[in-house]
Amino acid sequence: MKKRFLPRFIFLVALLFLANFSNGQSDFKADQKRYPRVRTAYSENYDQIKRDLELVGIEIDQLEVYLRIFKYEKELELWVRDQSSGVFQKLKTYTVCATSGALGPKREQGDRQIPEGYYHINRFNPSSNYYLSMGINYPNGSDRTLGVQHNLGGAIFIHGDCVTIGCIPLTDEWIKELYVYCVEAKNNGQQTIPVTLFPARLTDAKWRILKHEFKSSNEYINLWSDLKKGFDLFNASKTLPTIRFLESGRYAVE
Repeated sequence: MKKRFLPRFIFLVALLFLANFSNGQSDFKADQKRYPRVRTAYSENYDQIKRDLELVGIEIDQLEVYLRIFKYEKELELWVRDQSSGVFQKLKTYTVCATSGALGPKREQGDRQIPEGYYHINRFNPSSNYYLSMGINYPNGSDRTLGVQHNLGGAIFIHGDCVTIGCIPLTDEWIKELYVYCVEAKNNGQQTIPVTLFPARLTDAKWRILKHEFKSSNEYINLWSDLKKGFDLFNASKTLPTIRFLESGRYAVE
């Protein structure tokens, strides 16, 4: 290549890189919509989702989301905010249509437990055996410390249908709607969609009951104390606390 063309070549390459970078966010939704079930989810839900967000002052291209799941109550809460705001507001509550296991965290493969702790969505499956599904990053740092080593299990999803051996099913109807919300948030640049899994809605009254019923289990009480702190901080501020993993397997919640 002649030297006089080198600056022009570099300039064109830089323009191409910037164009690809700026379009990177939209590539995720475009890739998801290559799948028939995602296209169906969008055709059935997108317009209503956009209207529901506008009613609370949020443009869909500025959406960020946070999910809270309560095992005892069988509820999944969808919280939303505008990218320019640090404050979330609750938009919807979905019914978890089936559960397995009991209160308490997941500690090993095959225990049928639904995890408890601070997580995030780490994958989207547009061709799931359960219509659509979104993976939760179990095991996290706490689980890897406190669980049964080399037998922790995995493949925990929020999904359609109404069966579970440790996942969170919402039925096909509701997973289509929630999936679109989460695709839109990720497409807007939200790299981490947080998901907190609670044993129950940790009000002061419920917390007293749990402490009494499980007073012999320090492991459960320690975990739930960490979750209670996050529950209270979020309820007070409607902003996400900072979560760190301690060497003990407990969480630092600030």
